[in-house]
Amino acid sequence: MAYRELYAKWKADPEGYWLDAAGAIDWVERPTKALNASRAPLYEWFTEARVNTCWNAVDRHVAAGRGTQAAIIHDSPVTGTKHTITYAELKDRVSRLAGALRARGVEKGDRVIIYMPMVPEALEAMLACGRIGAIHSVVFGGFAANELAVRIDDCTPKAIIAASCGIEPTRVVHYKPLLDAAIDMASHKPAFCVILQREQEVAKLTEGRDLDWHAFQYGATPADCIPVEGNHPAYILYTSGTTGAPKGVVRPTAGHLVALAWTMRAIYDCGPSDVFWAASDVGWVVGHSYICYAPLIAGCTTIVYEGKPVGTPDAGAFWRVISEHKVRAFFTAPTALRAIKRDDPEGHLVRHYDLTNLQALYLAGERADPDTVNWAGHHLGVPVVDHWWQTETGYAIAANPLGIEQLPIKVGSPSVAMPGFDVQVLDEGGHPVAPGQLGAIAIRLPLPPGTLPTLWNAEDRFRKSYLSHFPGYYETGDAGYIDEDGYLYIMARTDDVINVAGHRLSTGAMEEVLGFHKDVAECAVIGVSDDLKGQSPLGFLCLNKGCTRPAEDIVKECITLMREKIGPVADFKRAVVVDRLPKTRSGKILRGTMVKIADGQPFKMPATIDDPAILDEIRAALQSLGLARG
Repeated sequence: MAYRELYAKWKADPEGYWLDAAGAIDWVERPTKALNASRAPLYEWFTEARVNTCWNAVDRHVAAGRGTQAAIIHDSPVTGTKHTITYAELKDRVSRLAGALRARGVEKGDRVIIYMPMVPEALEAMLACGRIGAIHSVVFGGFAANELAVRIDDCTPKAIIAASCGIEPTRVVHYKPLLDAAIDMASHKPAFCVILQREQEVAKLTEGRDLDWHAFQYGATPADCIPVEGNHPAYILYTSGTTGAPKGVVRPTAGHLVALAWTMRAIYDCGPSDVFWAASDVGWVVGHSYICYAPLIAGCTTIVYEGKPVGTPDAGAFWRVISEHKVRAFFTAPTALRAIKRDDPEGHLVRHYDLTNLQALYLAGERADPDTVNWAGHHLGVPVVDHWWQTETGYAIAANPLGIEQLPIKVGSPSVAMPGFDVQVLDEGGHPVAPGQLGAIAIRLPLPPGTLPTLWNAEDRFRKSYLSHFPGYYETGDAGYIDEDGYLYIMARTDDVINVAGHRLSTGAMEEVLGFHKDVAECAVIGVSDDLKGQSPLGFLCLNKGCTRPAEDIVKECITLMREKIGPVADFKRAVVVDRLPKTRSGKILRGTMVKIADGQPFKMPATIDDPAILDEIRAALQSLGLARG
């Protein structure tokens, strides 16, 4: 069945569609009803069904006779190690860890924080929680102590599972002191902590509270899978709020299973024994959905990669992993590709590796600029699928569904809405706008299975953040447009649409123009305050490695390019060359923080920033233009 037919089938009978999709999951009590609208606009799916996540991700593959298949490949260039865990081994390891947790009093509904690097034990901890109905909350390993403390107080975990350290290419990140400081700061105290001691650093354990990973599990009776209700939270994942405390996105168990199983076939075209690699981190939603859960639910082999796109050892690191492990589908962030392109603009390193198993490259996490998409498509020779989704949704809102039908690729667009998502572009009054017109992107309720039903202990905040601006819709916070063919274009966060002398302009469109300059590896555009015009655009340019041309020449050419492509209305007159851009650890550029620095406004250091020192470099660059004087 082609995409258009499938989408129409969903729209005609949403409940029937998702009940059919539920057939891919093993149920303890199969759902007979899909949508629960009793508390609309707070919707649930498969509320009365009973199911277990770990059974579907691990045990059923062993029961089907595929226990010897690789479940997880750990590839760690920073430690120089690689090893494989089969499904049978994974079942043994997870059931033993789950049994040890249960023996220490962790029960269904209890929360467990996981604070670990990119090691298989992080996935084992997630799955062990699911096995006994505990609710995990993964916090990015190495996150600042005060941010970890906020999350401890919000979800009140009975236990914390952590590692002694993380490994970066040039340093060891000491996790245990951060964990100790966070527990000291937090009002809530966990009953116990389990610490995975890594050979690169053995941490000092706190007597009476901390337990060694191996000793903790020694002699534990393996735990069986406990069925939970369909609306039981599988996990809480915190996403940064614009103000105040982070938002705890809740992921319901049954919808999560059904939706992720559907995506593996429909979007990624992967099934049992295929090797799937998402080059992300378990601390982010991509790591939850597409390193841990979806590939294992689908019976694939998933890769846990502990390294970087460049520097471990070079810009060919990703191609080496794809070649060596015969990856079929590869998922990464545009920012990682831009880093590779900047170090190897001619793609010489791609040619060193056999990538014949690779069928497609998937991008998400930030806007995929056309220059980067074209570069990747040219050098890899496979479809480059930009797709758009959010922490809140847990999987793609819009994509090119290669497992159903490969639609024509329009570079710059994440293609079309997936079944379950009725995507609309609205004006400020909440009315749909014409094709091609910029507006706020919203999704008509109800959202499909697996998306957030609420925020943890914050229902009022959920309503205010997502449901109040456009009644009857979920507000995505993104701005863009839909073209005549139904293709969606994400141009900026709503906050990044700037108003220049009454004209609403997309910073994303300007970044596309700058990205086409042959010397520009990466860029960002922000709107700074202007007494006359309200806002004025300002560009930041990172140049390709080896570029020796004068920065002022490149800036002049970029200004000319903007005038040619967008016109005088953009009022683009200023740009500055910088060595790097401030980003979160997941690769999102911190445009809002850059705006505050430029306008001389106070700002809070973003908790997720990759390197705070970059902000000093940005401030210095802005001061050279007469900005950032506050």
